[in-house]
Amino acid sequence: MAKPPSRRKKATSAPSNDSEATASSANEDISQQVDPGSATITVAAVEIGELTEAEQSDRLHLERQVEKAFYLAGKALVELRDRKLYRNTHKTFEDYCRERFGFERRYPYRLMESTVVVDNLMKMCPIRTQNDLGADTFTPESSEGQILPINEYQLRPLIPLEPEVQRDAWQQAVQQAGGKVPSGRVVKDVVQRIMERTQVPNTSQLSEVCQILAKDNPELRGKGGCWGIISHVGEFSCTVKTWDGEYTVGLQYLKSFNYLPIECEQMQSLCDRITRLRENENLEEPAHTMLKYLGELKRPYLTQFEEKLLSFIEQECELINETSSSDNC
Repeated sequence: MAKPPSRRKKATSAPSNDSEATASSANEDISQQVDPGSATITVAAVEIGELTEAEQSDRLHLERQVEKAFYLAGKALVELRDRKLYRNTHKTFEDYCRERFGFERRYPYRLMESTVVVDNLMKMCPIRTQNDLGADTFTPESSEGQILPINEYQLRPLIPLEPEVQRDAWQQAVQQAGGKVPSGRVVKDVVQRIMERTQVPNTSQLSEVCQILAKDNPELRGKGGCWGIISHVGEFSCTVKTWDGEYTVGLQYLKSFNYLPIECEQMQSLCDRITRLRENENLEEPAHTMLKYLGELKRPYLTQFEEKLLSFIEQECELINETSSSDNC
């Protein structure tokens, strides 16, 4: 009987001396390391190179974009408002700014007012012109070392001041900031000290009827002679509600009509009627012209003919509203 073939045993290699040595070495290292937290880790330092000329140019260009952003925004808003480029989608400039840009009621006006102040401050530097602010060459420091604002918040305290006082206050703020662009707080403190030296008490009262004096203020262009009702009294300015919106006006641009209380009530009633009419998006251009005329009255009453015209516009708007409501139903 043939002998069955024997099974070949698998060769099992014994652990090599090298493996034993490695394991032994690892165990020795672990056993010798009493406190893992005390281990020293060597990290190779990575040197960050200096900016290249191209990178420095890019940085300067981007910084200039940030610095001039508020100024360009203010100029754009002025053109949008003056040309009424919002008229096909919104009935008022305030509604347009709120729905298109998310601006609160006063913010677009602050931006527009700040551009007037910047233009005024630029007059201290005859070499630089207003066009520099619209070009890539704009920096907050002119060739003559003049520091210019880089946001509208720095300019808010300057808005109610006369142009000469604005320039003086800004120069003082720059000096106080060590020759750098001052913060809004520094500017406000400087303006406060100036006003304390020359302060004239603001005797304006809420609901008082005043006339707007445009003088040399471009932001009040088209508002000269208009009447308005004071809705807020500040230290150096008042918020005035006119026939087409609200404006913050310096005391030097307001003249009280000195109306009696009953006359102020009559003007308040007229203002409320005009406001309701302006809220009608279907108001036609002749009606707008009439409202503007009423907004420039220099007397606290309407003639019989003016009252008839205003009442007619109100009736027409009511009919339009009723028609629109029935169509929607």
